[in-house]
Amino acid sequence: MSHMKDTITFPDVMEKIKTYITDEKQLKNITKAYELAEAKHEGQFRKSGEPYIVHPLNVAKILTTIYADSETIQAALLHDVLEDCDCTREEMIKIVGETVTRLVEGVTKISRLNFSTENEYLIEYYKKIIVGMSEDVRVIIVKLADRLHNMRTLWALPEVKQKKIAKEALEILAPIGDHLGIHKIKSELEDLSLRYLKPDVFYDIAEKLNKTKLEREQMVTEMMQSVTDLLTEHNIHHEMMGRAKSIYSIYRKLDKGKKFSEIYDLSALRILVETKQECYLTLGIIHSKYRPLPKRFKDYVAMPKPNMYQSLHTTVFGVGGYLFEIQIRTYEMDEIAENGIASHWAYKENKDAAKTKASLQTSTEQKLQFFKSIIDLSNEKMSSEEFVNTVKDEVLNNNIYCFTPKGDVIELPKDATPIDFAYKVHTKVGETTTGAIVNNNIVPLNYNLQDGDIVKIITNKNSTPSQEWISFVKSTAVRNKIKSFFTKNEKEVYIERGKDILEKELRKRKLAINSFFSTENLQKICAILKTDNLDEIYLNVGNGKTSPNSVINIIDKPYEEKEPPKIAVMQSKDKEADIIISGIDNVRVNLANCCNPVCGDDIIGYITKGNGISIHRVNCHNLDVIDNRMVEAKWNSSVNKRYLSVLLIYSNTALNHMADIIQKMSKLDVNVEGIKTIYKTDVLVYEVMSYVKNLEQLENLIFNLNKEKYVAKVERTMR
Repeated sequence: MSHMKDTITFPDVMEKIKTYITDEKQLKNITKAYELAEAKHEGQFRKSGEPYIVHPLNVAKILTTIYADSETIQAALLHDVLEDCDCTREEMIKIVGETVTRLVEGVTKISRLNFSTENEYLIEYYKKIIVGMSEDVRVIIVKLADRLHNMRTLWALPEVKQKKIAKEALEILAPIGDHLGIHKIKSELEDLSLRYLKPDVFYDIAEKLNKTKLEREQMVTEMMQSVTDLLTEHNIHHEMMGRAKSIYSIYRKLDKGKKFSEIYDLSALRILVETKQECYLTLGIIHSKYRPLPKRFKDYVAMPKPNMYQSLHTTVFGVGGYLFEIQIRTYEMDEIAENGIASHWAYKENKDAAKTKASLQTSTEQKLQFFKSIIDLSNEKMSSEEFVNTVKDEVLNNNIYCFTPKGDVIELPKDATPIDFAYKVHTKVGETTTGAIVNNNIVPLNYNLQDGDIVKIITNKNSTPSQEWISFVKSTAVRNKIKSFFTKNEKEVYIERGKDILEKELRKRKLAINSFFSTENLQKICAILKTDNLDEIYLNVGNGKTSPNSVINIIDKPYEEKEPPKIAVMQSKDKEADIIISGIDNVRVNLANCCNPVCGDDIIGYITKGNGISIHRVNCHNLDVIDNRMVEAKWNSSVNKRYLSVLLIYSNTALNHMADIIQKMSKLDVNVEGIKTIYKTDVLVYEVMSYVKNLEQLENLIFNLNKEKYVAKVERTMR
């Protein structure tokens, strides 16, 4: 394929610029920028064979079509100078000033980014990064024009590179052009990308459009004449044009399963009028003559798109019964729709120009950041209050951008810490972080990162998060991830306990664990207990919602406790009896070892077969599967004995406080029978077997333990 070389010159570009920039000082500045670019690119050539200066000239020319201001044009002419030529920042500032140099630096920074378009999440992320890194939206506008010219000369590169650049343009840069409302550039980027990514499809659509071109042109001409007569009759001054549908937008519709013949808005008209009121008048007049297609009307005038696009859209049955898509807008709306926010920088010769530019710049950037960030945040599970505060703190404040040692960019809230950074890289990296090196210096994990820091995270696969992190991380999403790690670990404690309890009970009943949990048995248990898997069964047993026997009895015949009780007394009229059972004398009474009742608990008796009466706390889950063999029971208040109670003490630290727990319990006159740690990650959980006089003493013990700084919570167990 032969390609014509560009024969563009600086006077050609200047001619275009002068059609809308008339200020002599600004024109002089553009000339200075060109002279610097020409001098620095001297002797450099592009892959396509032309002198390198042809590329910046073309980028500047593209920008004149959207009326970019003089600073944007200067930055376009110089956009590769800092990266590819021998030119310092100071030298550039001396010739073109601080603002243009900053724009050039911004484009250079974006050009250095290493994109991967394989992952949808990353594509969204990169779009946000580009917008966020550009302190000035004009940086993105130069980048879009730069990529558009590169796409026009993409034939000069090998096919693999062509496809990578085209994919990046289509999936990352064109959508940003769309957000900024720069329709001209967005549309051409999409068409060129399709040409290289799917050439067969591209040329097939182009051919079909060519074949139907004459017929369509004839229909459009007739329809335009008819609508013009109608509007003139109603005294509405207007301009009208036929609108060519882009090849890419036709491809999108074909890709959704439509046939070429079904794409009815190939024939399209655009009507420009003076005022907003006339937009609606025009719509009413057209609908009074041509029947609109239901559900195809859109009012972007009353409700503009986030990129400030305004227009009325309708599809009508026009001349010859053909369908026409019609857009109605004012001249001002059309300028914004075609050229996007770039058109706002076309300098008006008045004193407010700079002020207008600055405020537009700010509000547009905030809008772009805001919309994307809100979508990200709404995917996080957080309360309304957290959501509102996060929007205020993280979205409306300045974000910072830090780099991994490989040059990948991570966006963070202001004053974020290495922990925020680590979690943004990956949750697993966050969870196993042990240290951080920022700009080659070791820093503490609560260090406040600065914009542009290069951060290296040190990890250890056996390490886990620290609860202390919750107090200093800046990102709400990261804080929630750390909290959920600890909640999840509490769940794991219960699962482990439940497994232990259930397996002990199975061994006691001489049942083989593997055969008991066969696929068939597990399905039956899950169906009856309304659980999804074995872990859920363990969880419910571990946290006391389900008793081990109620699980086992589903498969095995109902079972009576045969283990010798921990405390057994004969019930009689003797004042020394622990338990008084109404209406029954001289019977063996056992305190159930599943719920360990202590004097003062609400209790109930269960008549066992051959082993007397078993006493349970009334909220014991083992009573769920027990029939009507219940009897009333109460404590004998005059008895002075001690009762076994098993406690779980959750700590919030990895430091061992076992000795302190024993000492505290002794001081409160509680006898400690045994203590062990049953689970260990970054925190310790203690299981304590103790003997107490009554419920009051037990509750006093729990209250005092909960006051300790290292204790997260204390629970009585129920097996």
